[in-house]
Amino acid sequence: MAETLKKGSRVTGAAREKLAADLKKKYDSGESIRALAEATGRSYGFVHRMLSESGVNLRGRGGATRGKGKAAAASDS
Repeated sequence: MAETLKKGSRVTGAAREKLAADLKKKYDSGESIRALAEATGRSYGFVHRMLSESGVNLRGRGGATRGKGKAAAASDS
């Protein structure tokens, strides 16, 4: 994935399978979708779709959540 793909170009066949495998490996090792999109020169949506098609279990968005946490709610019971 050293070379960036031409934006908007179709990726089909073996090239698509190779790209999907590369994206999956890097995503599973901890890279974000945004970082992968920037590295490949493709959009966030394209990378997200490729990962979904590859059967990747996508991570949650993270960050702060609202309300009581599960641990706090459990200790109040």
